Amino acid sequence: MVITRQVKADFLLLVVAAIWGLTFVVVKNALDDIQPFTFNAYRFLIAGIFMIIICIFYKIKFDGPLLKIGTIIGFFLFLGYSSQTIGLQYTTASNSGFITGLAVVFVPLFATIFTKKLPGMYSIAGAILAAAGLFFLSVDSTLTYNIGDIITLFGAICFAVYILLLGKYSPQFDTIPLVAMQIFVVAFLSLICSLTLETPSVTMTSAIIIALLVCAIPATCLAFMIQTWAQKFTTPTRTIIIITTEPVFAALFAYMLLEEIFTTRHLLGAVLMLMGILLVEFKGETQEVNHKVQGGVDT
Repeated sequence: MVITRQVKADFLLLVVAAIWGLTFVVVKNALDDIQPFTFNAYRFLIAGIFMIIICIFYKIKFDGPLLKIGTIIGFFLFLGYSSQTIGLQYTTASNSGFITGLAVVFVPLFATIFTKKLPGMYSIAGAILAAAGLFFLSVDSTLTYNIGDIITLFGAICFAVYILLLGKYSPQFDTIPLVAMQIFVVAFLSLICSLTLETPSVTMTSAIIIALLVCAIPATCLAFMIQTWAQKFTTPTRTIIIITTEPVFAALFAYMLLEEIFTTRHLLGAVLMLMGILLVEFKGETQEVNHKVQGGVDT
């Protein structure tokens, strides 16, 4: 049996999804001892140092177009991670995982910018189901939204834009320098926000160290290199379908390590959200939309 590059890409993306699912738990623990921008500054600075070593080893050069595109993509990545990390302070790891997964729904909706075509009925129906799921997942008995869930929702929107931009531009650049640029941008912006908005002085606890060990290299450098490489050989749709398993891994790890328990209302919300995500991604119109998005790369 011949294993194609697309199969390898899809498998590696699944590994990435599992690692990212674990990060919700370890970061949630770390946020008891460190502020969000400061944590991301440490995380991406460590990742940036790792990428600098790789770039020096391979004698990689950065040209103008790479700096421009890498900065734009990195900016949306910064917004996504900042919102997700801040939101984790006020919501559960499992909620954060499922709401971040809504990026799946936003990708085909935002893809209309490239295709100049309004979303079809399946995308609309999926978005409605996902919105209903978000309601049951995030609203308490007094019909009050959890502010952490709202902040995380904004992060999901930013991640969707990031995935679309990466799908459009990643075939035009080598993987390592494009990943490096993204990480440098997030590190720089996180550091600026940490120094201006937070108190960056930190006492390193075991929770912070564990989170950095999981997040800095495996979940950042290696994961982004895998995702950027994989999107050269698979479609944005397949990418986001596989990444959809991230909230499932997050919920599993949250149950195992944090003993988070889903109520009936939370379970209903999670099921509706996953149904909406799968409806959007497994119907033909979404495949067509994402094919056109990638097709635009070559023109």
